[in-house]
This record gives sequence, structure tokens and C-alpha cells, in this order.
Amino acid sequence: MHALVSWQNLNRCAAALVLLFLVAPILAIVPLSFNGGSFLSYPLDGFSLRWYSEVFESPRWLLALKNSVLIGLASMVLATSLGTLAALGLNLAQFRFKGLLLALLLSPMIVPTVITAVGVYFLFSTLGLTSTFTGMVLAHTALATPFVVIAVNATLQGLDRSLLRAAASLGAGPVHTFRRVTLPLILPGVASGAVFAFATSFDEVVVSLLLAGPEQRTLPREMFSGVRENLSPSITAVAFLLTLLSTLFLLTLGWLQRYASRMAAKSPSTH
Repeated sequence: MHALVSWQNLNRCAAALVLLFLVAPILAIVPLSFNGGSFLSYPLDGFSLRWYSEVFESPRWLLALKNSVLIGLASMVLATSLGTLAALGLNLAQFRFKGLLLALLLSPMIVPTVITAVGVYFLFSTLGLTSTFTGMVLAHTALATPFVVIAVNATLQGLDRSLLRAAASLGAGPVHTFRRVTLPLILPGVASGAVFAFATSFDEVVVSLLLAGPEQRTLPREMFSGVRENLSPSITAVAFLLTLLSTLFLLTLGWLQRYASRMAAKSPSTH
């Protein structure tokens, strides 16, 4: 019994150390964003919100934030639509080479981002889509769609196919069945995929470095350029705001998972 308790305590200590190792960079950056001095150093030179004021008053940062939000929303809409349709096709249709097609759809998650970015750059340069918002949205959509496919595909695994057959037997067409039956049942998975798609686009920097022009600079690219060219404490303020946004995404995903569990428990197939 004592050996079991000791082993559990050891596991807890190991988990706490791993968590501390992962969170330590964030814990180091957050106080620096409130530093009153002009240098990234400890001890802090007083407490100040000057760097947050600089971020929200700087045209450069505001333009980057606006671009990130607009590109992220557009990519989210396209990726969610395409990923949902792809997941439905893979689950509800029967055809050869389904596994190969799924592997191709998920390849942007597996292939290193820099390889995908270089390939997209050479393709878009011949099409005249570099330094355009259209090119940025399409590239981010390609990177975000696999996350939607995975999220919706996981939800479809618990879908009761008898409900679809019942809707068809009552005269409902495919579109009507999808809108009134399928979509409400898989909505948590679609919403989770949309959150993942927006987060993927909002956090993408490699593609932005190759494709974005001066008018399409996103927040991650602006941070990368700031670290490389002019290290300012305002970058720590942006980093803390992005950390808060990531936390909001995680809380949203947790809520969606709990909602999906409640929906599954209320499904007629479970009774």
C-alpha cells in the first residue's frame, strides 16, 4: 500500500515538473509585459501598462491584428465547410482507396510546414496569388482543413445511421436531411473544427513569411519581424494577449466536448 502511494506521489511530481517546464516560458514573459522599463530584463523596473497602450495605439500592430482576424475568419469558414463535407463523404460513402484519400487530406498536418509553405509559394507565384489576401486565405485553409476533418470525423463515429435512414424514408432529401438531422447532431464537432481552424490560421507564421506582402502582414509575422529586427517589450504584451486567446480556445473546446457528451447521452440510440 505504501509502495502504491509512493508511486502515485512520484507520478504527480513528474507531471508537475513537466507542466512547470512547459509553462515556464509563459511565466517568464508575462511579468515582462508589465515592465515599466524599456529593456527585457529582471528585476522589473516598476509596473506599467505602457506596452499594452503601445500595441493598441500602434498602426503597425493594429493592421497586423486586423489582418490576422480577417484571414483567420475567412480561412475558418472555408476550412469548416470543406472539412465537414470531406468528413461526411469519407464516413457516409463507400468507395475504394478511402484510406489513401484520408491520408492525402491529412497530409498538411504531417508534412513539415516549411515544405508546404515553399510548395504553396511556388504554385501561387505562377498564379499571381502571392502578396494577396486571397492567397493567404487559401494557404491557411489548406493548413486548417485537416483539423476540421479530424474533429468532424470523430463526431460522425457516434452518429446513429438509422436516423438518416428514417429521414429518407419519410421523404426528406439529402440536403434537408443534412440540415435538419445530420448537422444538429454533429454540430459540436463542426464547432470544434472551426475553433481549431481559426487557431491554426491565427498562429501561422511560416506561410505568412513567404506569401504575405506589406499589406497582408499578420500578427505572428509582425512578432517574428520584431524579434529579428527591433526587440521591443511590446512583443511581450502581444505574446501575453495571444496566450489569453489560446486559453479561451481551450476553454471553448472543453465546453464543446462536454456539450457533445451530453448530446450523446441524450441520443435515442443510447436508450
